[in-house]
Amino acid sequence: MEYSAGRDRRSRLCCLLGVVAAVLLCLGTAASGELTDDFYDDCCPNLDRIVRARVSAAMKAEPRMGASLLRLHFHDCFVNGCDGSILLDGSNSEKLAAPNLNSARGFEVVDAIKADIERACPGHVSCADVLALAAKYGVLLSGGPDYDVLLGRRDGLVANQSGADSNLPGPDDSISDITKRFKDVGLNTTDMVVLSGGHTIGRSRCALFSNRLANFSATNSVDPTLDSALASSLQQVCRGGDGNQTAALDDGSADAFDNHYFKNLLAKKGLLSSDQILFSSADAAAATKALVQAYGADSQRFFCDFGNSMVKMGNIAPLTGSAGQIRKKCRAVN
Repeated sequence: MEYSAGRDRRSRLCCLLGVVAAVLLCLGTAASGELTDDFYDDCCPNLDRIVRARVSAAMKAEPRMGASLLRLHFHDCFVNGCDGSILLDGSNSEKLAAPNLNSARGFEVVDAIKADIERACPGHVSCADVLALAAKYGVLLSGGPDYDVLLGRRDGLVANQSGADSNLPGPDDSISDITKRFKDVGLNTTDMVVLSGGHTIGRSRCALFSNRLANFSATNSVDPTLDSALASSLQQVCRGGDGNQTAALDDGSADAFDNHYFKNLLAKKGLLSSDQILFSSADAAAATKALVQAYGADSQRFFCDFGNSMVKMGNIAPLTGSAGQIRKKCRAVN
């Protein structure tokens, strides 16, 4: 999707107050090594251009890559904080955890971005910050909002496979489980619903939703919260029992970052159970349903809130100051 400068300016203006508030929260402790929006201005002034160029090239080759980079940042921040630990190889790699195995992708793109940055300004930019910026441009170049990424993270020294298994929200989690996982990292109900809207781009494997389909589930019946026509279409996609076949998370606009995800939930077309329960579950809070309705009716509100929640998520337990290190390569510690 082509980048629209006009829409970007409108989106930035819309979110200005929210972003300024998020920035001020962090700038108050900048002197002690917290995140800022100008961290690399002197030591790596072309950082944004480098990241954007590489993400743009990757998405021209495969539009889905924007969603993959967004997911990597999300899965990084929910485990050990936003420290780039998901990028580490090894026996304890988070890549081997159930939520990431045969699912998390985009590592080669991150490697390529890091290599470009190391040639331009070696030893300055962390892999954790590369992830945060790559996610931003994955969203922006898919047609989503711009937002100011706060920078200055350093890289963790260890991965946490068990943490990835236990901390990441799952496709069959209940509302209470999902809410708790977000609360555990300092995110509230609004953050939970709006960040779930990141599923407006990307795809999911049949293994993660086929239990909702007739002929695949133990009850041999379609999930009543799933639109029957969509269920029939998904049965064809997943026919043969190949759990690695994929379907669009957002039926109708898989590669476009928009508010169609929320419109889908209103029409029982959420692909994952953990998406649809935000609106359809009997346990869903009134506030959760109200947010789904609000974002489905107002894409500008969704864009504004999404950018603000991304800034907030990106500030989950970052390593700063002398903690951690700046990895030379993202797959291994120095």
